[in-house]
This record gives sequence, C-alpha cells and structure tokens, in this order.
Amino acid sequence: MLPRQAKNKPWSVSKFHSLLTFGDSYTDESRLGYFIQNNGSAPPAGVLLPESNSTAGGGRTWPRYVVQYTGSTKNGEWNPSMTLYNYAVSGAVCSNKITPRWFSAIDAPFPSVLEYEVPAFQADMKAQRVNATPAEAFFTPSLSAQSAVYALWIGTNDLGIWAFLTDSQVRGKVLTDYTSCVYEVFDKLYAAGGRMFVLMNTAPLHLAPLYANSTLHGVGPNQYWPNKTSNHTQIAETMHEYTSTVNGVFKHQTPFEVLVAHRYPDAHFAVFDTYSLISDVYDNPTKYLNGTGVEAGTESVWGYINHCNVNQTVCEKVDNGTNSDGFLWYDELHPR
Repeated sequence: MLPRQAKNKPWSVSKFHSLLTFGDSYTDESRLGYFIQNNGSAPPAGVLLPESNSTAGGGRTWPRYVVQYTGSTKNGEWNPSMTLYNYAVSGAVCSNKITPRWFSAIDAPFPSVLEYEVPAFQADMKAQRVNATPAEAFFTPSLSAQSAVYALWIGTNDLGIWAFLTDSQVRGKVLTDYTSCVYEVFDKLYAAGGRMFVLMNTAPLHLAPLYANSTLHGVGPNQYWPNKTSNHTQIAETMHEYTSTVNGVFKHQTPFEVLVAHRYPDAHFAVFDTYSLISDVYDNPTKYLNGTGVEAGTESVWGYINHCNVNQTVCEKVDNGTNSDGFLWYDELHPR
C-alpha cells in the first residue's frame, strides 16, 4: 500500500511517521474491547490503546503489518518508522444516521466512523498523552501534511446484515448515502490537516462464507446471522451487486473530487483495490497462503478456521493451531 519510492515523491515511505486508521473489525485491534470492558464508555482522549492480536481476524491486523514492513533493522534490532493510531471499531459503519446497528454488550449502537471515530481523533489532537513521562502531546511527533497517512476501510457492515442487505437501513437511505458519508469523513480529516489519504474499497463479500452461495459453500444460520434464510444465491448476488456498485463509485468519484471538483486542494489520494486483492487470493491461493494443502477451489479459500455455534458459547478451531496460514478466512466474515 505504501511503496518505497524516491524521496521527492509524495508517497515515499521515508516521509511518513504516523498512520491513522479508521474502519471496522477488518482494522480494529482493541477499541471495541475497551467499550465492552468499560460499560460502553469510550477511551478517554489521550489514551493510546495497546497492540493486540485478539482481533476479529484471529491475529494481527493489516495496519500492524504496514508498520512492520515500513520499519528497518539496524544491528539486529528492528526500528519502526511509523506510529499507528488506530481508531477503528469492530462493528462500525460509516454513519449511524444511515445504518445503525445495535450492540447489546454496550447497550448502544456500534460506534460509527463519522459520529465517533473521527471525533475521537479530533479530541486526541488537543490532548496530552495519558501516562507519558515527561508530558507530551498525544501525537508525538506531531502530525504534518506530509508525514501522516490517513486510511479508511469501511463498508462491510454498512452493506451487510442488519443494514442494506436486510433492508435495515434508516428509511429512505440508499447506497449513495453510504458512499457520500465516506467522502464526508475525508472532508473532516482534510479540515483537521490531513493531506495523504488511502481509501480501501469494499472486499468481495459474496466470497465470504457468510454471504457466499451454496456452490461456494456458503454457510447457513451462524453466529453472525442466527436466522439466516436458505436463499444463498440471492444473498450472494445481492452482495456482489452492492460491493461492485459502491466500488465503482469510489473508482470514479475519487478522481473527480480531487482533480475536477478540487474538493481536497493539495491532497493526495490512493484507492487501494482490496476487492481485487482478496479475489486474487481466492482464485490463486498458492501465491499468498503458506499453510499445507493450499490449493485453488479447496477449503483453503471457502473454509475458515474458527467455528462457533449460533450462540457463540462454543468455538473450535479446525486447524488446531497448526495450519492457520493455509486459510483465507478466519471465520464466516473475517479474512485471516
């Protein structure tokens, strides 16, 4: 996502010191966990949440790999060049004014990008880092237009169950309200000083076991959709339509807003094609997956590791911890 280029290029990794991420469970490390453990209260401004491998995807999230691979090793010691500030919340949508989803564990809707994640970032801009000695600003080194990258990956929950897929959106809301929300998020990040932006498009959700058709081994009732109906083909086709439609909007509207409408003067945007990447992993798993028995069209791509009952009271890992790198999916919805 962040290629190493000549130092005079805007996307040169050597210029970046901060990675700020916004999104849902595909990105979250521990923020929803904080809400759950603190009776629905958000982390106070100035708190830098710790790295965690206890994630919805069963391990490290993609931003941690960005931090790892943009760092360097000197005298046998690894030195990161970027600090991760992760505002993503599992279960989030772009806006709860479009597709609110209730979460009983916090007795409230899942915190959204527009109404919670962005304001949390704005609050941290004014805060001192909690427990820092000596006292220092939360963002240290400070964010600058050239040194901070802002990445947004949102849409999995907006398009899925208890949202657009099941006609659970706020009355009158349509898919373009969701895509417009994405650019409203960038409006606010731009107003806060951001100039380097990465928009990650939606994943091929029709390939996820939760939404796949029967030919591709889509699952029945499960922990995420206990009362799932049997019309797997219709579900998969609708999800394919939704993801293709919104990704088409992102592909064309992003350059329009930047180059024609001049909505973000002096900003740089990259649209990362997550849809094509995951589709390629699905079609050509031997190029990406490291476990034993990896082969196209097999359980490596349509199966998953963590099998839970509908009530989430019993879970079993089918790989027994020995072959997790041989699966694309950790569970019915989350890539490994």
